[in-house]
Amino acid sequence: MAIWEAALLGVIQGLTEFLPISSTAHLLVARTLLGHPHPEDAFTVVVQLGTLAAVLGYFRADLGRIALGLLTDLRAGRVGATPDGRLGWLIAAGTVPAVAVGFAFEKQLKETFFNVTAVAVVATAFALLLAAAEWWARRRERARPPREVADLGWADAVWIGLWQACALMPGGSRSGTTITGGLFDGLNRAAAARFSFLLSVPVILGAGLKDLYDEGKKLRHPEPGEPPSLFASGDDVTALVVGTAVSAVVGYLAIAWLLHFLKRYSTAVFIIYRLLLGAVLFTALGLGWLK
Repeated sequence: MAIWEAALLGVIQGLTEFLPISSTAHLLVARTLLGHPHPEDAFTVVVQLGTLAAVLGYFRADLGRIALGLLTDLRAGRVGATPDGRLGWLIAAGTVPAVAVGFAFEKQLKETFFNVTAVAVVATAFALLLAAAEWWARRRERARPPREVADLGWADAVWIGLWQACALMPGGSRSGTTITGGLFDGLNRAAAARFSFLLSVPVILGAGLKDLYDEGKKLRHPEPGEPPSLFASGDDVTALVVGTAVSAVVGYLAIAWLLHFLKRYSTAVFIIYRLLLGAVLFTALGLGWLK
């Protein structure tokens, strides 16, 4: 992979990881257009570690308080002894569904959904679900004020975590599915986005480290018919580093922009974009421009 391609993919990852439009979907389509023979390989997952760095940097104060809260809870021998500790446990609970589905169905997910046709279907379906969540949120706001992150309970965390598991299908969008779940659950848009970003930390870290481990294993023991390890050459390693670094910078800016945007506007622009994306992909597939 050329350095400019890695940088371009880093920009795409940084923008689309946090905007509710699906980073994996855009990476798969971009890499298909670039002619990469294995657009579903580990680069698409490992480059997300850059956007993890963006979350850690942007929410460093929040995450520091959560870590201290968890330590306080452990010393006290009681879950939820502090508000920050309670939020940490809620994030852990919300992570379970995606981890369980990812480990149980990793192979089936890649075989079924890591292609342009599936991306078009999933992007369209979850755009309609986000539209339904926006309608529900507006209707609910007439009867009661929207909720904040501090109002979440265990059932809420698991509920939003189940929506995060849906993002294992490219086109679903981790931020898009979790914001959808949060809106259905009565959160305001900015609070839904904030919890979505915090909830992404364990999943992105786990998925990225697992794929790094798998790539190291593949380097030592190559398998016939499988794409080469990301560490197979110095150029590949450089491309991975460049893509990850670029995604970190762009991702940080995307988080700041989206949180500000959702305090004033709905997600309508992203719903329209996703519907247009699905339509364009279906058209390109029908005309034979994409396989």
